[in-house]
Amino acid sequence: MIDTHCHLTDPRLLEQFDEVVERARSAGVKRLITVGTDLEDDRAAIALCKGRANVRCVVGIHPNYTQNAKLEDVPELRTLQGDPSVVALGEMGLDYFHKFADVSHQRALFEAQLQLAAELSRPVVIHSREAINDTLDVMASFPTVRAVFHCFTGTAPEADRILAAGHLISVTGPVTYKKNDALRDVVRLVPLARLMVETDAPYLSPEPHRSQKVNEPALVMYTAAKVAEVKGIDLKELDDVTTANAEAFFNWR
Repeated sequence: MIDTHCHLTDPRLLEQFDEVVERARSAGVKRLITVGTDLEDDRAAIALCKGRANVRCVVGIHPNYTQNAKLEDVPELRTLQGDPSVVALGEMGLDYFHKFADVSHQRALFEAQLQLAAELSRPVVIHSREAINDTLDVMASFPTVRAVFHCFTGTAPEADRILAAGHLISVTGPVTYKKNDALRDVVRLVPLARLMVETDAPYLSPEPHRSQKVNEPALVMYTAAKVAEVKGIDLKELDDVTTANAEAFFNWR
């Protein structure tokens, strides 16, 4: 199993990094992808990967961090993409829920990163909250860019639009929540070949550990088990398929 999206540079995980990695390994989660949110965090993610064959990173500018970023930062992202530990650009996108950053500025940084991804033939990790339609509309101008919509919690019509555009969907702990039948219904509709699982640690701990305030990569197995149950397959098959999907998408074998 690969935890395809976590934030290992977050102090809540970084201060116990070795223990986090060991608990993941013991749970069957052998590889981890840590995701940056701004240039400083991107550099920290790359540094964390050094000398660690089981950790890779995704670097970019998160929409909720664009208020402290500028278009002139994009060339630095180009440089960081050259590091061998980097497997994708992101997370990037639009967030209309938190309202931390001006929407027009979010969009400008999003478009600039998509342009960079197109030029470098890099996959991207998308953050889209209450903005799926606008996110897809922006991405339509970059048809060669492959994307995964991480931490998907949207509707079936939104999932259909994502799939129709050729992208993948990744699910997190909320798929395990007792009252989240709507998300499980969406997961039933997503073809296995277009599906990934993740933690988004340290956020969104799955049941039965929802009360655990700090999520971690080991717990992705609970999300995977629920997805397998929803899809009517055993956990090993779900693990095999989603791992293969991640390997192909991130070109990490």
